[in-house]
Amino acid sequence: MTDTSASKQLPHLVFGGELKSLDSGEFKDLSKLDIVGIYPDYASAAAAWRARAQQTVDNAMMRYFVVHLHRLLDPETGKVQGD
Repeated sequence: MTDTSASKQLPHLVFGGELKSLDSGEFKDLSKLDIVGIYPDYASAAAAWRARAQQTVDNAMMRYFVVHLHRLLDPETGKVQGD
């Protein structure tokens, strides 16, 4: 992992699951989502995403995503944007 103590925190979430269909972003069963983890930067998240996606390459219905959590947070208040 990267040392982020001196830099701005940019948390990223990696998660995935089985989709209902290939042309949809809707998951088959939300209770079975695979939460891979939260990472301190995009590079770490991308590496985790790549590794997990590679493990499930034989299942075309499995998809993994990287969510830029830092884009959802208001840096001034620390609250989720839109609240």
